[in-house]
Amino acid sequence: MSLRERVGLNLLHRLDPERAHGLSLAALQLGLAPLPGVITSPVLATSLAGIALPNPLGLAAGYDKNAVALAPLARSGFGFVEVGAATPRPQPGNPRPRLFRLTEDRAVINRFGFNNDGMAAMAARLSHRPRSGVIGLNLGANKDSDNRAADFGQVLQACAAHLDFATVNVSSPNTEKLRDLQGRAALSALLSDVMTVRAGLARPVPVFLKIAPDLSIAELRDVAEAATEAGIDAIIATNTTLDRQGLNSVHGPEAGGLSGAPLFEKSTRVLAQLAQITEGRVPLVGVGGVGSAAQAYAKIRAGASAVQLYSAMVYEGLSLIPRILSGLETLLARDGFDNVAQAVGTGKEDWL
Repeated sequence: MSLRERVGLNLLHRLDPERAHGLSLAALQLGLAPLPGVITSPVLATSLAGIALPNPLGLAAGYDKNAVALAPLARSGFGFVEVGAATPRPQPGNPRPRLFRLTEDRAVINRFGFNNDGMAAMAARLSHRPRSGVIGLNLGANKDSDNRAADFGQVLQACAAHLDFATVNVSSPNTEKLRDLQGRAALSALLSDVMTVRAGLARPVPVFLKIAPDLSIAELRDVAEAATEAGIDAIIATNTTLDRQGLNSVHGPEAGGLSGAPLFEKSTRVLAQLAQITEGRVPLVGVGGVGSAAQAYAKIRAGASAVQLYSAMVYEGLSLIPRILSGLETLLARDGFDNVAQAVGTGKEDWL
């Protein structure tokens, strides 16, 4: 990490977390952050659900909720970028404060509640997206919707022309009863509706499903069956957790979803369980607590074809991205892998 980045992070950490979040996006838009551009090599280049990726490290949804910094994020070293979540209508989200740094735990708690500018504004911004990057959109539902299941298809219909993939997010803990849509019958019906919308698009895009880390083995089996039957192209494991075990920060009891370092083991165990259940029938994306090359590599060996992060950047900045990718190359070479795809799932037994 450069002195400039260290000073910038220290200044941001003196501010309210949500204000600091907004200022970091503004700094990207103004070109104040040095960006490495595309990072790739024969070892790192891979694919996910038929999408060619320069490397397997992606930005998770939640950072650029409104797709306002697409161009700089596409040059930040990530192999792919996911923005959103977007809902059909704009909504303010939950009351502030709703974002908390748990510095002692290298973690974050948020209860934003899908605050966003709505699908029309999102589609307009995505229409000007850079063509060189891989960009996806997290699909959400309005809090006051009469038919939340239908909201996902509406957002997909509005934005699909500008996307490389879309993610159905039924796993956020911050919209009341949203996680109920992960139940077998409700999820099957929702995914069927989304895939029907996709079938009618002029340019169908891969559709992913993002799940919670707080699911039992039986629930994971139901999710996997519903996803494979619907023809979902990949599963993202996992979203934030409601678990609060082992936290040291005074903000630990705050309501919302916990992300960052404490989520790593739990989310990686769910990932490995899902890899065992799906037996390679659907690609997996590993998310939760990734803050180093070793942790990204662990996700890949647990069954992930690609990895996402977000919370670690709160503490390590954007320079974390090239550091992880450089370290990942070293780890792959150490273990005799010529390409990252060869390592996928080779260590899932360690987590079962």
